[in-house]
Amino acid sequence: MALGVPSTPLTFVAHGLGVAALVLVLVWSIHFRGGFAWEATNKNLIFNLHPFLMVLGLIILGGEAIISYKSLPLRKDVKKLVHLVLHAIALALGIVGICAAFKNHNESGVANLYSLHSWIGIGVICLYGIQWIYGFLVFFYPKGSPGLRSKSVPWHVILGLLVYVLAVGNATLGFLEKLTFLESSGLEKFGSEAFLVNFTALVTILFGVFVIFSVISQAPVDDDNSYSEI
Repeated sequence: MALGVPSTPLTFVAHGLGVAALVLVLVWSIHFRGGFAWEATNKNLIFNLHPFLMVLGLIILGGEAIISYKSLPLRKDVKKLVHLVLHAIALALGIVGICAAFKNHNESGVANLYSLHSWIGIGVICLYGIQWIYGFLVFFYPKGSPGLRSKSVPWHVILGLLVYVLAVGNATLGFLEKLTFLESSGLEKFGSEAFLVNFTALVTILFGVFVIFSVISQAPVDDDNSYSEI
């Protein structure tokens, strides 16, 4: 199924939303939450790495990796490499982001893996890693047989989009969880920070929506494309 609209304008909207989401997370983390640190007496600075790296990695770079294979005006082998590398960077940033959350919890005496957000997050990063490894082995090196690649493509696309949708949904859940904690600690429910966090979550969702739209829209006419033969 494809939308009856070209993918190019949808990808431009997605790029803009991705930049906006990243800027909003940076404003929140630096202006309202004090910045970033890997080692600090203020453990909140360690935690701040978590939302920043997860949004930058799994959401934005992960989304751009998905968009790249459909919309870049490049040869298929080049698009495949861009797709692979962007997903690898996204996965690496996601792993570091999860480590930052564990480090913050461990050094603050907070329990790990007690929330739905953390459970889904571990599932998402594991599925993301499995998807990347399988894609590397089957489509990049050493490559499966043509028959295996052909049969794997629809599953690779569907599972990839499923994992991405889960990542976007879980990011939204994470924003909600953090904002709830902050409000229970005295943050104004109708204050500027609360509005910023909610708006960041909305922009993140919209970015994910336009990533999906770009995938199911019409590829550029000169594309030798598609997901039908990777």
